[in-house]
Amino acid sequence: MTGYHFPPGGLPSQTTLMTARATFTPAYCFIPKGCFSDIVTSNLPGWSKTRLWLIARPMSGFAETFSQYVMEVAPSGGSDSPDPDTGAEHWLFFTDGLATVTIAGVGYEMEAGSYAYIPPATQWTLHAEGSTPARFHWLRKLYLPAPGTATPAPFVINERDVPVRWMPDTNQTWGTTRFVDPEDLAHDAHVNIVTFQPGGRIPFEETHVMEHGLYVLEGRAAYKLNQDWVEVEAGDFMWLRAYCPQACIAAGPGPFRYLLYKDVNRHAALRGPFSR
Repeated sequence: MTGYHFPPGGLPSQTTLMTARATFTPAYCFIPKGCFSDIVTSNLPGWSKTRLWLIARPMSGFAETFSQYVMEVAPSGGSDSPDPDTGAEHWLFFTDGLATVTIAGVGYEMEAGSYAYIPPATQWTLHAEGSTPARFHWLRKLYLPAPGTATPAPFVINERDVPVRWMPDTNQTWGTTRFVDPEDLAHDAHVNIVTFQPGGRIPFEETHVMEHGLYVLEGRAAYKLNQDWVEVEAGDFMWLRAYCPQACIAAGPGPFRYLLYKDVNRHAALRGPFSR
């Protein structure tokens, strides 16, 4: 592992050639790292010394279940009231810097590789504590309760303490760092890290109901999105709607790794995207 890519910000030079890689189609969206400039950052009420790139949000006819932010909190910045929506659950994955996240009165020191799950209706705060900005991904989703199933408990862990679960018959070239047990039906979504060693691949076109957000943390690959093969690298983001075919071949020379969101474990909505 060589580290986690995070947008450097700034603006391209006036002499920079356009790469023409950004793509938005009815099946997927591809945002290359070159699009993460200062002029597309945003701010949030209740947060101090903070900027973010808002890279996914629910949209009718496209992705419907989640939002994803790439967050940068300057030293001593943060929030005592991060999200006014008490129905939202949260996933935080840190790529750089130091912060204290307090969840239901318990404080946790967060560093690169730290991961937190925060269930809905849970009090939490976040404050950058180091001398450099705290940088992390923040994913949000309206939690969908299920009859007879308890709401998940919060937890904090570091990815280095979670073994990669390698897919069978892949010679350990394709695996997933799973932060929750796939059999735990309390969770209505998973946010994991997928790893491919050079030459590893998804050897068929995955076509399924789960929608995806994929932020490339490290490495390079050729990724098939619907009918298109796209070269992707660290810092690129892909947003796939339900049933968008996908496949992958890791290009090397090092591992290809991405943070992956997918919705799971619930009935299909019959009365609108968020109705049950």
